[in-house]
Amino acid sequence: MFDLTGKVAIVTGASRGIGRAIALNLAASGATVVAAARGDHAAGTVAAILERGGQAEVAGVDVTDAAALEKLPGEVAARLGRLDILVSNAGITRDQLLMRMKRDDWDTVIATNLTATFTLTQAAMRPMLKQRGGRIIAVSSVVGQMGNAGQVNYAASKAGLIGFAKALAREVASRSITVNVIAPGMIDTDMTRSVTEKAQIDLAAQIPLGRLGTVDDVAAAACFLASDEAAYITGHVLAVNGGMYM
Repeated sequence: MFDLTGKVAIVTGASRGIGRAIALNLAASGATVVAAARGDHAAGTVAAILERGGQAEVAGVDVTDAAALEKLPGEVAARLGRLDILVSNAGITRDQLLMRMKRDDWDTVIATNLTATFTLTQAAMRPMLKQRGGRIIAVSSVVGQMGNAGQVNYAASKAGLIGFAKALAREVASRSITVNVIAPGMIDTDMTRSVTEKAQIDLAAQIPLGRLGTVDDVAAAACFLASDEAAYITGHVLAVNGGMYM
C-alpha cells in the first residue's frame, strides 16, 4: 500500500462506483479525503472511511455548478492546510446515435465530464502552485481511446480529458505537479451489473484477461499515481482495461 499520510485529496463523483472506491483507498493509504458529490450523496462513503479509522468529510457540490467548483479547492486548502491530490472522476452518459442525439445530451455530457474538470482543476492549481507540488488525476475511459457507437458525446468528453491532461502536464511540471489520466475499461459497477448475464459474458469475451475489472483495480491505479512513487510520471494515460485496448 502506498503511503499518503498527511496528504489531502478531493475526489469527485465519490458517492458510488469508481469514485467511492478511489476515496476509500486513498483514505486507507492515509490521505484525508474530501468526498464530493451532489447534496449528501457521498455521506455513505465518508461514513465508511470513518468507520475504518480514516479521515474524510463530505463536500456537497454539483460539478456543473461552476461557482461552487471554483470555491471548493480554496476552501479545502484553507480548512485543512493544503491540497495535494485532485481526482476528477464525476461523469455521466447520455447514449444515442449521433443522428438522433439532442443538443442537450451533447452539452450536458461535455459540461459534466470535461468542463467540470477544467473548472475544478484550474481552482486546484492555486494551492498546488503555492505549495509547489500536487497530483492531478482525471478518470477517462477506454471509450475515449477507441470510440464506441452510440457514445460520441461520452467519447469526445473522455478523449478531451486526455488532451487536457497532456497539455496541463507540460504547463505545471516545473512546479512538481504531475497530471495523469486513468482510462478504465469495462468495470464491474452498478451499470454493468444491470445488463443481462449474456451481455456480461459477451463483454468479458472482448477482454484478453477474461473478466471485467473491479473498482479496486482502478482505485489502486489512482493511489499509485497519487503517491511519491509516481513522482516521475506525468502526461501519462494509465489503461486499466484488462487488455481490451492496447
